[in-house]
Amino acid sequence: MLSQIQNISSNYIALEDKYGAHNYHPLPVVLDRAQGVFVWDVEGKQYLDFLSAYSAVNQGHCHPRIVNALIEQAKKLTLTSRAFYNSSLGEFEKLVHDIFAYDKLLPMNSGAEAVETAVKLARKWAYTKKGIPENEAKIIVFNGNFHGRTMTAISASNDPSSYKGFGPFVPGIIKLNYNDIEAIDTAFLEPNIAAILIEPIQGEAGIIVPSDKFMQDLFAKCKEKNILFIADEIQTGLCRTGRLLACDHLGIRPDLVLLGKALSGGMMPVSAVLADDEIMLCIKPGEHGSTYGGNPLACAVSIESLKVLLDEQLSENAQEMGSLFRHLLEEVRTQFSIIKEIRGKGLLNAMELNTEEGDDYAWNLCMKMAKNGLLAKPTHGNIIRFAPPLIINESQIKSAISIIEKSLKEM
Repeated sequence: MLSQIQNISSNYIALEDKYGAHNYHPLPVVLDRAQGVFVWDVEGKQYLDFLSAYSAVNQGHCHPRIVNALIEQAKKLTLTSRAFYNSSLGEFEKLVHDIFAYDKLLPMNSGAEAVETAVKLARKWAYTKKGIPENEAKIIVFNGNFHGRTMTAISASNDPSSYKGFGPFVPGIIKLNYNDIEAIDTAFLEPNIAAILIEPIQGEAGIIVPSDKFMQDLFAKCKEKNILFIADEIQTGLCRTGRLLACDHLGIRPDLVLLGKALSGGMMPVSAVLADDEIMLCIKPGEHGSTYGGNPLACAVSIESLKVLLDEQLSENAQEMGSLFRHLLEEVRTQFSIIKEIRGKGLLNAMELNTEEGDDYAWNLCMKMAKNGLLAKPTHGNIIRFAPPLIINESQIKSAISIIEKSLKEM
């Protein structure tokens, strides 16, 4: 009987391995259901989820209010395309305006689509408003970034695992070191810079938190040079770092904001680009869009997802629980020399290990943690990201710390 139970997961894994593309390397855990901060595998084992689908389920798994919004809208109308108006999109756009105070929203589906949209908007603005010659606009990005896996996104990457073997790449992209203001001064001498595209905290790079001074100086220099400041808040936004947007910690109001992931509470792909009229209205009918972008189902789900973030004060909880988590994890760090650094903001945190990127220690530690009831995933080989749903409470944080400590002792 025990062997039959153990074979359930391996059967599902074998199916994916045989019939699916091999473009991911997941932990060998087959999840079947979820609620709140917990997920269960097909054998019925319960885990604390400390990845949150890369910050897509900030509101917790299967939040009943969001599930209900999905069901009720699905009974009524799901898709019209943008060939017609629908009764949900305007309400969604107005709510986002009321919360974030941008004139306009352009709805898309995936986060990578939001990035592509922002680059198109920045280029169009550069040609129609700033006066940059056609086809000469440049976009500045930062080494260590992750903006998706589309051609534009990988053209902006300096990670060989993202770009190697996929050229030729999109031109007009300048790569600078993150958190290096001197490099900005030199790059801004170039006359045809349309925009900078930046993550306020680099997520996939290992939760790299730049200095406040770098971000504030960068923003000020963009304003001085009439260069658009595009904040990729797809992972950091929507209360994850303890504020509605990570940029809010510094009082920065980006020219364009990119949202995704938790915008739907983990129910479906929804993303958005926010900007004021001067930028957004540069794009005219027929120049950009998506069949599913702004569909009624996505809008109804996103409306409720945003309301949950505000009603349940998840920014405040992320701030409080994140501080507790880092404090307790720092206490663990003093016991284990293998831990190099604990860093993060709100409930977007990382533990960097004193190992090489190619070492398998972090992977094996994540396997131990899974065995002990906590799911997390390494990034760049020697860094483990910890990002639970923002509804997590103090007792659950302490349980997580106990599992991490126990797993380290078992290594």
